[in-house]
Amino acid sequence: MWRLIAGKNQKPLDCHASLAVPWNNKMHSGNITIENITKVEGSAGLEVTVENGQVKDLKFKIQDYRRFYTDAVKGKPFISVPLFLSRICGTCSVAHLFASIKAIEKTQGIEVSEQTKILRRLAYDALMIRDHALHLYFFVLPDVLGIDSILDIPEDHDNPAHILLHDSFDIKKVGSKISEAIIGAVVHAPYPTPGGFIKLPDDSIFPELIEDLEKIRPQVIRGIKFFANWKEEFIRNSDYLALSSNERYAFLEGDVVNSSGRRVGEDNFYDFLRSVVIPYSQAEGYVFSDVHEDYFVGSLARLNFNKDKLNEFTKRDIAKYLDLFPSDNIHHNDLAQAIEILHCVDDAIDILKNLKIKDEKPIRKAPQKGRGVGVVEAPRGILYHMAETDEKGMIVDYDVIVPTSQNQINIENDLKKYFNENIGTKSREELKFDAEKIIRAYDPCMSCATNFLKMEWIDS
Repeated sequence: MWRLIAGKNQKPLDCHASLAVPWNNKMHSGNITIENITKVEGSAGLEVTVENGQVKDLKFKIQDYRRFYTDAVKGKPFISVPLFLSRICGTCSVAHLFASIKAIEKTQGIEVSEQTKILRRLAYDALMIRDHALHLYFFVLPDVLGIDSILDIPEDHDNPAHILLHDSFDIKKVGSKISEAIIGAVVHAPYPTPGGFIKLPDDSIFPELIEDLEKIRPQVIRGIKFFANWKEEFIRNSDYLALSSNERYAFLEGDVVNSSGRRVGEDNFYDFLRSVVIPYSQAEGYVFSDVHEDYFVGSLARLNFNKDKLNEFTKRDIAKYLDLFPSDNIHHNDLAQAIEILHCVDDAIDILKNLKIKDEKPIRKAPQKGRGVGVVEAPRGILYHMAETDEKGMIVDYDVIVPTSQNQINIENDLKKYFNENIGTKSREELKFDAEKIIRAYDPCMSCATNFLKMEWIDS
């Protein structure tokens, strides 16, 4: 038996060493320990058992997942819950904030104004711009370049990789600037509330934001071209789930659709799924309640279903790359994220050019008993919040289903296929490195994307 371990507080293996030497399960024994990676939190693991050159068992483990947020909000007034639950995630807290607000508003029968809907849409554009750029340029770019991290990119201002990295700084900066202007902060934004906004943005800054967005647009297109030219491929013909709206390429509205054409309203989304307890993981998995299949949520699913609804300027300028979709190549999730950045840039420009802020207060009603569901597209896929209140507006039940847990079984099945197809033809280092790339393509969460892989290889 031998084990390959790379986990929390460990450095990545040099994936370019001995790549030409295929792994033979009869040739090796002992332990290989991969040392610490700093500036990360959380962990996940991969345990592979190989017998006679075939995968006997494979376990993808999500760890440090349960933090009991949904229990902590019970007994709390509904008005305080969304901002508290935005703490679930430090990078896409806006997604949890808006999903929670949607759920709470439904419990109270609150219908928000058109201005509130537009401002939330604009804030969400900013989230996608910032979050996708972080994943693509900081975590995927090293995979494309064949290096361990962005710290290995040469300090040469004419180097294409160096240019892309500085593009990412500009792109993220604009996303953050819009978030601060519209919702008060990049993370744990204080302005949005059930019924509207506690504080409305100053529209005098809109021309400046438009100028910033137009300036980064060529940089975003450069990134799309770069990721489109990456020929990495892994295909398993997954099923897909995403929100789809008749009106636009939507992150905050629509029904949930899947590859077979089934369409489910957000209020019934939970009934569409069957949860699966995974004994070796801290996260539940999910399959379809009717056909018991794994599935994929995320940018690839959204683009597969909704590419015709992208902003018209986006479709005009990257038409040849849209021809790659629909796609079953998991690495096209990265390209789909790059395309979504451009769509959000163009959508934000359209909104800012046409929006004139009018003074209005958040809608308030007497507390009531109710149940509400909020489904949104987080950067990583479908995010579900369910809230239930008593007649005083106090939370009596709450539930959250995040994209990473939904993708968990799909990731595991992808890895089973990959290892079965490549054992005996690739080295240990290649197998591990490619497994990381497959998992990272899902953009499962920020901690997972930087320091997620603990691989334990059991040869029996």
